[in-house]
Amino acid sequence: MTSDAASSSVSSTLDPVDALRATQVAVFALATLAEMRDSDTESHMLRMQRYVRALCAQLQTLPSHAEVLTPTYVEMLVTSVPIYDMGTVGIPDRILLKPGRLTPDEVAIMRTHTTLGHDALARAEKTLGHVSPLLTIAKEITLCHQEKWDGSGYPKGLWGAQIPLSARIVALADVYDALISNKVYKDGVSHDKAVEIIGQGRGSQFDPDMVDAFLAIHEEFRTIAQRHADTDADMQQKIEYMANAIAEVAVI
Repeated sequence: MTSDAASSSVSSTLDPVDALRATQVAVFALATLAEMRDSDTESHMLRMQRYVRALCAQLQTLPSHAEVLTPTYVEMLVTSVPIYDMGTVGIPDRILLKPGRLTPDEVAIMRTHTTLGHDALARAEKTLGHVSPLLTIAKEITLCHQEKWDGSGYPKGLWGAQIPLSARIVALADVYDALISNKVYKDGVSHDKAVEIIGQGRGSQFDPDMVDAFLAIHEEFRTIAQRHADTDADMQQKIEYMANAIAEVAVI
């Protein structure tokens, strides 16, 4: 059998469920490469997916969100979560891995990770001539996960319901995980402290509905964080990568 014939045979028998699963694996693998460049780990992405699924389940009990958060929508959102920070691939190591405080100019460059990720997806969509709800959600969360409910976020300063629901959900999950996770350059806070901080951000940084949903199930977040905690191997790999990257930047 020729390679073309083999490919034809495989594609003709490809199950839709298998195709979706393969897409999920490919997305996760690509996101893993992106995460290698900053202070997060593969476990971070697993936690994020589970936080988002848990928040969606709680939000589905609210009539104001139940219509949007269909099972299909939730699956597309969870599938897209690993690439929400993909734009960091375009940030120079000298900024992304800088151990100290960033300068105002460096902060401005760092903030472009939102538009870099969104624009990469938009270009690919245009080049391939394919538009899908999954890609729409992926573009929303890459672009808007740093927006804040009161309009003080970036890149567009959106406020309230101007911020896509997908991004409002991911934003809270992202902050929670950033707070409780140990980084190469800092230790995380306790779960209880993270709950307190997120509660204080109700109506300012976060959509009140997101915070209320989180507070109702925060113990589930704790369980997820413990079950998928970063391992010693995760942290050692991250330390070695960042040390090598910083050394290369210093030589340049």
